[in-house]
Amino acid sequence: METVYETRARVFKALCDERRQRILELLHDGEKCACTLIEEMEMPQSSLSYHMKILCDSGIVASREEGKWTHYRIDPQGIEVAIAMLREIVATNQAGIGDCPTQAAH
Repeated sequence: METVYETRARVFKALCDERRQRILELLHDGEKCACTLIEEMEMPQSSLSYHMKILCDSGIVASREEGKWTHYRIDPQGIEVAIAMLREIVATNQAGIGDCPTQAAH
């Protein structure tokens, strides 16, 4: 069974590459065929497939087959999960702010 840390790492791995960030920007306008992404990203099909596998495995992007091509789109539910994960990681305990015993030494 996957731990919460492994799940988070899978999601954030999808976001930590500038090419995958660019792909997500291209998908803002809606679903795109892999053939379009290959052209717009100016990358070989094998490279696009690698990046799309990471994005799809994260749940941020969904895919569907149509003929010989795969079509990709941002998955709103996957985005919500990623946002919730980030919120969970960076959430602060407002009452505990400034309670670090070493903070006074800084």
